[in-house]
Amino acid sequence: MYLLKRNISSTLGLIILYIHITDTRSSVINDLALGFTRLPFNKSYYINHKPYNLPLEERYSFINGVHKLWVFSTDEPLSRGSPTLPRSELFINGYIYSTGVWQFEAHVFVPNGTTGVSLMQVFGGYPHVTNTTLMVRVYDGNLYYYKYEVISSDIYDKWFRLNVIHDVEGDKVTVYINGVLMFEGHGRGGAMHYFKCGVYAQDQDSYYMESRWKHIKIYKKSK
Repeated sequence: MYLLKRNISSTLGLIILYIHITDTRSSVINDLALGFTRLPFNKSYYINHKPYNLPLEERYSFINGVHKLWVFSTDEPLSRGSPTLPRSELFINGYIYSTGVWQFEAHVFVPNGTTGVSLMQVFGGYPHVTNTTLMVRVYDGNLYYYKYEVISSDIYDKWFRLNVIHDVEGDKVTVYINGVLMFEGHGRGGAMHYFKCGVYAQDQDSYYMESRWKHIKIYKKSK
């Protein structure tokens, strides 16, 4: 009888602990929006960057709320004569900022095989060859801060939530995956900034690159 009671108590304890952990994880995910104001976001707040010689529908689709962007390593750049590599990106030109704390949120899917590519950028920064404050790249199924530090592993063929917070005056950028802080670093200066997402070829890029995006949200820190 004593052992039975002890086993029941242990089981109840594990259940309570599991519920507590689950609630804690949920609160971490929800807390990312606290203190921020969600801003409008629709087609009027972004434009597509793509190979200059191709129609949009050959490198982008928007079906059932999912933005699908793809590019080939042999594609032309954004503009004729540009030294940049191929891309298919959403340039969120509706929110160009130079001060404040801004947050980008989206659910992202990267198919197996896509590598050597930037998924998301905080544009604007110096001195740096990419003129960016942040690049979230994919190499061999792992997310990287540029190509220097792993942010998250094993991201192929699954949806995950990406949150990027940029504090301009605080000179700080943070990256969360599924609500968990995975990277924290310094800004890179720059006079203006904006967000981009999609696929932008980098070094060691695969022949075919693709990413999918849904539930894109833009936030600004409330004063």
